[in-house]
Amino acid sequence: MVAKGGKQTLGDDVRARLRADILSGRLLPGCRLKFPVLSAHYDASVSVLREALVRLTEQGLVRSEPHQGFVVTPLSREKLWELTEARIELEALVLRRSVVEGDLSWESRLVAAHHTLERTRYTAEGDDQRVDDDWAAAHAAFHAALLDGCTNRRLLRMALGLRDEAELYRRWSQPLGDEPGRDLADEHRALLEAALTRDPDAAAAALCAHVRHTTELLLAAADRLDHEQPAPEE
Repeated sequence: MVAKGGKQTLGDDVRARLRADILSGRLLPGCRLKFPVLSAHYDASVSVLREALVRLTEQGLVRSEPHQGFVVTPLSREKLWELTEARIELEALVLRRSVVEGDLSWESRLVAAHHTLERTRYTAEGDDQRVDDDWAAAHAAFHAALLDGCTNRRLLRMALGLRDEAELYRRWSQPLGDEPGRDLADEHRALLEAALTRDPDAAAAALCAHVRHTTELLLAAADRLDHEQPAPEE
């Protein structure tokens, strides 16, 4: 095991901790990331923190704003609705084609992806406010498998690109969504069953409801955050 003596190793550790705090909602959307506060909390120098924040900016988790420094990427209602509408239109189209055009090999990949998803822990061990990274990967693989029967690979790439763009919002739906009773496993089973029974209408309807549900939870969270967060400092 390599000791935490070098700057690069320390930077990796600080970046991982910052990333976990953002994805878990401990650092809320729009939160200003002040170096004195971060230095005390993460026991790291400004140079190490700056390097970590630049990397997180590249991943879309943090934003650098003129005269403001770094902030956690805000939860934008407009961008979320626009992204949701685009996803519903394109993903539903690609899923319909996938259900109609997918072959036996596609069915097998889909069943295997769902099997992995169902047997992967949803939240991180010891932190129920953060989606487990293995679950997030299994979830992405299942949805990619759902769409992978579509023979138009250009449409498929566009749909997957929109899903990648929505990843931060999906992660935030756990700590900010405030719906502990949501049955995600049941929603995924409904998608699987509709796909395997070759019912494109049912599959598209299930997908649209699945995507809208997450968006509605996050829009409600944005309203709460507006009321809970203090006014910006002058």
